[in-house]
Amino acid sequence: MLAAAGSLVATVWTALHPRALLLAAVTFLLLADFFKNRRPRNFPPGPWSLPFVGNIFQLDFRQPHLSIQPFVKKYGDIFSLNLGDLTFVVITGLPLIKEVFTHVEQNIMNRPITLVRERISSNNGLVFSSGQIWKEQRRFALMTLRNFGLGKKSLEQRMQEEACHLAETIGEEEGQPFDPHFNINNAVSNIICSITFGDRFEYHDSRFQEMLRLLDEAMCLETTLICQLYNIFPWIMNYLPGPHQTLFRNWEKLKLFVSCMIDNHRRDWNPDEPRDFIDAFLKEMTKYPDKTTSFTEANLIWSTLDLFFAGTETTSTTLRWALLYMALYPEVQEKVQAEIDRVIGQKRPVSLDDRESMPYTNAVIHEVLRMGNIIPLNVPREVTVDTSLDGFHLPKGTMVLTNLTALHRDPKEWATPDTFNPEHFLENGQFKKRDAFLPFSMGKRACLGEQLARSELFIFFTTLMQKFTFKPPVNEKLSLKFRSGLSLSPANYRICAVPRQ
Repeated sequence: MLAAAGSLVATVWTALHPRALLLAAVTFLLLADFFKNRRPRNFPPGPWSLPFVGNIFQLDFRQPHLSIQPFVKKYGDIFSLNLGDLTFVVITGLPLIKEVFTHVEQNIMNRPITLVRERISSNNGLVFSSGQIWKEQRRFALMTLRNFGLGKKSLEQRMQEEACHLAETIGEEEGQPFDPHFNINNAVSNIICSITFGDRFEYHDSRFQEMLRLLDEAMCLETTLICQLYNIFPWIMNYLPGPHQTLFRNWEKLKLFVSCMIDNHRRDWNPDEPRDFIDAFLKEMTKYPDKTTSFTEANLIWSTLDLFFAGTETTSTTLRWALLYMALYPEVQEKVQAEIDRVIGQKRPVSLDDRESMPYTNAVIHEVLRMGNIIPLNVPREVTVDTSLDGFHLPKGTMVLTNLTALHRDPKEWATPDTFNPEHFLENGQFKKRDAFLPFSMGKRACLGEQLARSELFIFFTTLMQKFTFKPPVNEKLSLKFRSGLSLSPANYRICAVPRQ
């Protein structure tokens, strides 16, 4: 009996053509993908997607924030996209964005962890962590930032000193064309480094310049098409060369840099006299030797790294946009300098107290943030329980993106949405806050460094405007071309900083 059955199976197997087996396998995989990724009932509409890869080829990853805007016109203020196993819902328009960050925020507190992000940092740190880890790390980071100067004169003095260092370095260019990128990065980074590492780094420190370069490259690589393909086909991409491998190597080098800084701290660490964030974290670790909390070595490394890159990248990028806009809009630059001359003069250091008396300069900084569009789709959130929004059903695990690009260019909210116009933030000559202005997001997961960033932007920008007039190089044309990554930054440019008399 068994012999006869075995003979029958062998006969059938021999009769089957390899193409038939292949067709059956493909059919099975397509059906499995269809049932796994089909839209739930009453889910937001969206474009038809391909098996396995979803809408990945309908997006331009060199400018993803722009390539989704046609979908807004077609499907409305809430629509969905698929990238492999990841399902996104994109939210557009101020009323719906406010609804997300007020009435349903308790259901979207988590950060989604892609396979790329899982390999880089898992659920560690401040930016991409969730749940209890995020709560503990954010609470501790806020407390420590305050303890080491946030909101105090001591930190303001550090900003003033660093702004002077930056101005001196730029002055050495003697009005000749130069790329301000990494000098600005270094200056801004030194503020958060003084809190995290207890020290600043000279602009000619080759090792630190390499860290800034690695960070800059990693920020651009993580959102490339190749890295998105890694999220879909990791078992293949692990063995292929490409930008994703560079991304992983860069983060390993950055982690090693922080680990070395931690080791240096341990050598002369005094728990009774913490000097900076690392010292304070090491002390917190001793309170929980059984590691029942998130105060572990991994979280020390990643919370420090998160403060390092979040405290460097967005503010320095905004300042680079600011210099570019000033060179392209000389009449705006002249008005800023006239206000500086009237309120501060050309000798006295810039103070945060001056901000209230300088509405035009404040408006210009806000307009740079609006037009620069640094975080165009906000930092993503993840739905933690099945949620209703605007009549649609969002299942647990859905990723939520906030369309800040459309919000900051909404013709219903801005008089000249596509034009650099500081008047958007002025009313009768006074500074005017705008509800439709959310570069730091809103809600409980809004940028924890907002106060620090606003202070840095005012002191650095105003100091540079006080000391220099920024102009395009002779026979070179400046443009507003950008590089897309975790943030939207200006393409590298050269500029002339002419000392003011």
